[in-house]
Amino acid sequence: MGTNIKNYTGAIMALVGAILLILATFVPAMSDLCDQNWYTFGSFILIILGLIAHVMINKYFSDEVKDA
Repeated sequence: MGTNIKNYTGAIMALVGAILLILATFVPAMSDLCDQNWYTFGSFILIILGLIAHVMINKYFSDEVKDA
């Protein structure tokens, strides 16, 4: 996959979404966010879009795939 940050954009999005959900669950100051549907749904959508973006970028737009 190489060292190009573009290849990891989707994975970073999924990681940020997962961290947001974990923080809302385990950090007492953010525990109220766990009950907010917009926060939970937004984090979930960020994870899903990140996974889709990661696959699409690495499958269709990666320079290494085009060179092979």
